[in-house]
Formats: sequence, C-alpha cells, structure tokens
Amino acid sequence: MPTAPPPIAERRAAYAAELAQGTARFHEPRRADCPWCGSKRLRTRLRTPDLRRHRPGTFVVDACGDCAHAFQNPRLTPEGLAFYHRDLREDAYESLAGRLLGARGGTGRHLAAARALLPLAEPESWLDVGTGLGHFPATAKKVHPYTSFDGLDPTRRVERARAAGRVEEAHVGRLTDPGIATRLRARYDVVSMFHHLEHAPEPREELRAALAVLRPGGHLLVEVPDPDCAFGALLGKWWPAHGQPFHLHLVPLPNLLGELEALGCVVVATDRRAPHVPHDLSGALALALGRALPGPDVPWRPAPPTPFRRAARPALGRAFAPLLASAAALDRLLAPLLRRTRFSNAYRVVARKEP
Repeated sequence: MPTAPPPIAERRAAYAAELAQGTARFHEPRRADCPWCGSKRLRTRLRTPDLRRHRPGTFVVDACGDCAHAFQNPRLTPEGLAFYHRDLREDAYESLAGRLLGARGGTGRHLAAARALLPLAEPESWLDVGTGLGHFPATAKKVHPYTSFDGLDPTRRVERARAAGRVEEAHVGRLTDPGIATRLRARYDVVSMFHHLEHAPEPREELRAALAVLRPGGHLLVEVPDPDCAFGALLGKWWPAHGQPFHLHLVPLPNLLGELEALGCVVVATDRRAPHVPHDLSGALALALGRALPGPDVPWRPAPPTPFRRAARPALGRAFAPLLASAAALDRLLAPLLRRTRFSNAYRVVARKEP
C-alpha cells in the first residue's frame, strides 16, 4: 500500500529550502547546436513558465532551422527532472488543465493502434514502454487476445497495472537502464511507445534500446506529438503538446523515419489521422484559465492561499466549466476534419526490425 504523503506544511518547507537555491541549477548549459543534426541554425520557438502546475522557472523550446527538430534548451538535468516530476499528481483535483489533459481518454486511439498490427503480425509477446497504469495493454487485449502484454514504466504505477491484471509482467525503470536492456534483450515481437519518446532525454538511445529488446522481424510502434502541427504555431506556449517542462524533444516525422531507416528498420506504416488527440482548443483554454485563476494550495507555493482565494478558485472553476465543455465539444466536432489537415497533432509510425 502506498504511504500517505507528509502534511502539506512539511512539504512546503522542503520545497522552500530547495527553491531558496534558485532554479538555474536544474538546467544544463544551453546548447548552441541541434541535438538531432548538429546544425547551429537555431531559433527560439517559445518561452514559457510551467503552465500546468505553476512551479517556478522559465523554459525555452528551440527549433532547428535545418531539420526542424524542436527541443528544450537548456535542458533539465536529472535533478531538475526529479524536482518537476515530484508530487506530479498533487493538483489532480485542483488544476483545470490537470483534469482535462490528464483524463482525456484514448480508448479509440488505442484500439486503432492495436489494429494497425493486425495485417503485419500475430505477436506472442508485447512490451508497452511508459505504460503507466497499463491502459493501452488492457485495450489492446481486445484486439490481440492471445498476446502476452508486459509493461515498463519509470514509476511503480506499472506494478498497480500488474495487480489489476492489465499486464502480465511489470518492469520498473527505463528501457535504457543496462539491467533492463540485458534482461529483456530480443524477447518481444512488438514494442510500443505512446507519447513516450518526447519525454526521453536521448530519443535516439531510446529507439536503439527498443530495437534491442525486439526479436528479428519484430515491430516497433511509436506515437508522438507532431511539431509540424499548425496548432503549435497558432497557440504558441498554450499548445498542450509543447508540454513544458516535461517534453524534452518534439521529433518531426521525416527525422524519425530517417533515424529508423539508419538503424536498419523498414518503415511499414505511418499515420497522421488516427493518433490525433482532440484537445488543442480545450487544453489551451484550460491552461489559460489555470494561469488566470487564484492558485491552488500546493506545497511548491511559498504560502497557502488566503481563505478568499481558496474559496474563489473552485467557484470560478465552476463558472468557467460550461466554456471548457464547449471548447472540448468543438475539439471533438472538428476532429474528423482536422486530422486530415496540418492541424493533426500527432503521428504514428510502425517499423519492422530486419534480421
């Protein structure tokens, strides 16, 4: 059973002690070149605070003028990633963006992704990387009832997925961890990564590790946000897929295809329609409202809110709920059209590992 967190006053004091040292130490030195192609033709795509959880700090996303790769620059250090991921679900009931973006469903997209493998293979074993609570394996079993699904996640949520029967084996850690890579080498017919690669400090290493645990002839399935989505330029820092400070890389489709081919894979399918997540307008509105409303009582704020602000936040949230619901309905209404245009916000690639 998970242990109860310390009282919020105790956690607030711990955060205050850390933040007294500043947030600059959470960032690596700024890069002068693109981490994907090495070009020095960089431009600043956006600057933004943490719009979802309102922790201190400013984050910059640069884009390469040659290959269009977008990346956090300067990148968070491992210490910084640990700091911004701590108490990740603290605002689950407070944050408008947290409720909307964290519980946006995905069964339909998961079914579509699982069906994408039907013409290609009859997998016996499948590893879902970054599986969290195992929602994809639970859905994919409806399409592949005879497949054994395992899950890997850096958090212990994957153990809860195993306890719930969503995965058969639970691996806690990262695919690039030497112990995991050795233990799982050449074990799986399919490896899937759903909105995982953008969180990886080194996407190329993550791809190589995924291929290492695949058997020859196995398939790699990757879904990621599409940095070429027109919403990225239109909404700027309010576009949910920019995802700062957690999204370290946004890889354009041509770059990912080129890397997979360089690693000896054959790309057998790409799709920019089914992976589209209909949340751009409602997510941007939720982020903007969350920024404008009185802040919640969370431990990284230096002082608890006044009684007036504490009462005003939920009241204003309820007042804006119809507006958010209308934006979410508009996202769903426009989705069939948008997923056929440059406004599609994600893409999927299926590649086969050649012997």
